[in-house]
Amino acid sequence: MGPNGIKHLYTAEQIQTRIRELAREIERDFQGSDLVVVGVLKGAFVFMADLVRALNIPTRCDFLRVQSYDRDRSTGVVRMEFDLTQPITDTDVLLVEDIVDSGRTLRYLLKHLQSKRPRRVRVASLLYKELNPELRPLIDYLGFTVPNVYVIGYGLDSQGRHRGLPFIGYPKS
Repeated sequence: MGPNGIKHLYTAEQIQTRIRELAREIERDFQGSDLVVVGVLKGAFVFMADLVRALNIPTRCDFLRVQSYDRDRSTGVVRMEFDLTQPITDTDVLLVEDIVDSGRTLRYLLKHLQSKRPRRVRVASLLYKELNPELRPLIDYLGFTVPNVYVIGYGLDSQGRHRGLPFIGYPKS
């Protein structure tokens, strides 16, 4: 049990080890390419920063922001709030997500990015909830699978709090 009644799922050390492993896979798959790493704000910013620093290949970074939650509950609607600032036509894109659960946001973002005509789009997600097995094949680089609980820490929040925790956990009931 961590601070403030938060149960740990993955420690900071486990997260960093897995990021290094993912970086080696990404380097192998994108060697010699024009890679644009696109982070989904706000939740993926910590994961993306550590992942980009672990990569030993040239990258450009960009961000987009979508909204699909209100007070820790899914609204069922994905809304674009902030789009890419540079073109991705004929580039390789690595979309970096914090978590894939319902898949609504991921499907929306994949369709949106494909409309910009990149060479290819691959997905790296720190976390995946096995709520919908057909979503797993959409994730090319996966950090961890988590149970069906509301997770926080390492960039993921609860009403704006807990993003700075160095581990991933969930509030104890």
